Amino acid sequence: MNAAMHNRITLKSIQAFEAAARLSSFAFAAEELFVTPSAISHQIKLLEDQLGVRLFHRVHRAVVLTDTGRQYAEEIGAAFARIDKATRDIGRVEKSDILTVHATPSIATQWLMPRLARFSALHPDIDVRLNASSAAVDLIKESVDIDIRYGARRLQPAGTMVLDLPLETIVPLCSPRLANGEHPIRTVADLRHHTLIHSEGCLVGWRDWMRLHRKVVLDITRGPRFDRSFMAISAAADGMGVCLESLLLVQRELEAGTLVAPLGLEGLRVNGYTLNLLKSRADLPKLKSFQDWLFEELGEGLPGVVNAS
Repeated sequence: MNAAMHNRITLKSIQAFEAAARLSSFAFAAEELFVTPSAISHQIKLLEDQLGVRLFHRVHRAVVLTDTGRQYAEEIGAAFARIDKATRDIGRVEKSDILTVHATPSIATQWLMPRLARFSALHPDIDVRLNASSAAVDLIKESVDIDIRYGARRLQPAGTMVLDLPLETIVPLCSPRLANGEHPIRTVADLRHHTLIHSEGCLVGWRDWMRLHRKVVLDITRGPRFDRSFMAISAAADGMGVCLESLLLVQRELEAGTLVAPLGLEGLRVNGYTLNLLKSRADLPKLKSFQDWLFEELGEGLPGVVNAS
């Protein structure tokens, strides 16, 4: 078969062959494609002449694929399946943008997940994919639109925008039963009767907090330790002890009454979280919508922007 012959092969002939091979009938193929059986027969005969091979054995009124025809039908069928999948996939993309957000586990679990339904209600055409891990992602190499990071700033690739999330307030937190139990917690000194829970991932620890209360001595060397804030928060809600955590991460527990702040809502203020994205993508509607929504949920307007150079 030369190139000129290949170029004359039409999609109509291929469609006729694929349907006839799949249905083992020219008549059924004609019914599916809304043409006459003779039209199917004509297209397949044309294809056989162009390819220079026999694709079907005609046995009375039945048609049976030749060995060559069967191999060709398998390849054509696979190609049609790929076309069908590609069509369905692009149909899904056209109906919605996909926004991929990476966040550290605690803010993803404690703050972001409970609020995503509100974002989806406001932006039904945007599907959010939320990935959570403590490792930083490469916004250039990985398929991530927004990365919410925690901790000390790291050197970012050129072209990265870094937006500070609002300051967090860190305070002691515990279950209501513990706060009002056998040893009520009304002053800092009352903490001596309770287990202190340590959140090793938090920027502020009990040692930092005790610097504000030098008149009271607490044994901060003891107590369970967790490397994720959401685990320390869960332990405190279960009555294991008193944790020192961000009010940002416990809004749901405070509202539900599973946690209380026995010493009040004033505490150490830290800048822990940043929102990172590529400057070249910042004006995409899906990213802009998420930024605006995020800072509105946090109760503040968009902060100052730091551009990595």
